[in-house]
Amino acid sequence: MGQSLQKHPPKLFPGDIVEYPRNKYFSHFGIYYGERDGVRYVAHLTSRDSDCKLPLFGRALRSEVKLDPIELIGGKYKVNNMLDNSFPARDFHTVVKQAIDDLMGQEVTFDILFHNSEHQATLFRYGVKKSQQIERIYEHIKPAWEKLLETKKL
Repeated sequence: MGQSLQKHPPKLFPGDIVEYPRNKYFSHFGIYYGERDGVRYVAHLTSRDSDCKLPLFGRALRSEVKLDPIELIGGKYKVNNMLDNSFPARDFHTVVKQAIDDLMGQEVTFDILFHNSEHQATLFRYGVKKSQQIERIYEHIKPAWEKLLETKKL
């Protein structure tokens, strides 16, 4: 499953989920795409505008799947194929790579609750959209959001 963060880069295989811890609660996720000219690449869901801040309630309309060098996204990362015990990983070369290539350049709506980088990574690897980090915090944020929905402020 997940390897611990380390000074030496973890061994990566195309199709692995790469996790970049951002803070105590959240990480950014991508799919290891492979190496070109000695540079390792990750496909990840990201905002098109580098200076774009996520609007209130975590939605951004101008997002896309991009290929970036693995270290450009973050210096600390680990392999985290978190659902391997629950779902079979799809074949990278016949399924995942094609899905990534087809989605690159397309506009995607980023939604922190329903379509974040973890959802996108698990969708590529397993064909299943899941976000364990959102499932962990959802029980804490749901009551506050329900109140806003009832008062029509959301």
